[in-house]
Amino acid sequence: MLLVLSEDHKEHLSFLPKVDAAVASEFCRIALEFLKKGTSPKIYEGAARKLGASVEAVQRGVEGLMYLMTESSKCMISEADFMDSVLVLKFGEEVNQILLQLYLQHQSQIRRMLSLLSPDVPAYHNLEWRLDVQLATRSVHHQVCPSLTMHLVLAGGFDRSSVVLQTDAGTLLHLISSLEAALATLKSSATRRVLRNIK
Repeated sequence: MLLVLSEDHKEHLSFLPKVDAAVASEFCRIALEFLKKGTSPKIYEGAARKLGASVEAVQRGVEGLMYLMTESSKCMISEADFMDSVLVLKFGEEVNQILLQLYLQHQSQIRRMLSLLSPDVPAYHNLEWRLDVQLATRSVHHQVCPSLTMHLVLAGGFDRSSVVLQTDAGTLLHLISSLEAALATLKSSATRRVLRNIK
């Protein structure tokens, strides 16, 4: 799978072909450091002075490299696909090899960092339910009004939360049909293709 890079992203990385391999390697190192520790304006200013470029151009370049590394790691693209993806950027062969080596060395570490940054969404843990049926009231002696009470337990990391829901039969049937439609969509080939690219 090839990465599709936007024109803005290509423009942010347009300074790399103009510098030598040692400078490009330093930019890659800075980009990986920023992924781990966050950005630092002082480093941008120092690099801009050395290159004789604007601070904004240096910042965009480093952020462009961070984006290239994170997107490649998210998609877990192969070595050949990575090389084909960066060919569009028209870097020299030496810069391409530096980028490839950094990607291969740090791919799993970048994926770990991205997983730590992703939000911890609560997930299903347990469900208890009870069916109540009202057969009559004082005014209406022959009626059937079923209601379902559910105790849903959600787990997210070390936290657990519980929700109590109550619904009537019509709403429950609508909920079931909506969930079945969602499951059917999840099993479609288009959805499987998208999910494969997300992992």
